[in-house]
Amino acid sequence: MTVTNHRVSDRGHLTLPAEARRRWNLTDGGAVEVADLGDALVIVPAGRAGLRGLVRAAIDDAGGYALLAERAAQEDSDLA
Repeated sequence: MTVTNHRVSDRGHLTLPAEARRRWNLTDGGAVEVADLGDALVIVPAGRAGLRGLVRAAIDDAGGYALLAERAAQEDSDLA
């Protein structure tokens, strides 16, 4: 994972790095989804079920929601 700093213009514009635009096929005005998590923004390419699809795939890859909930409860009893 690469982390870089960028400035938002006075009009609210942000330029994505050319390498990321090519990798995610965001040329010619490709669409993205932005999720405001409170402490962070997550920017993902739109389509392919978007952000919800990415989260769903990550949950499935981790063994499913029930397993993740069980692990979280074991690690933090306040979540049980």
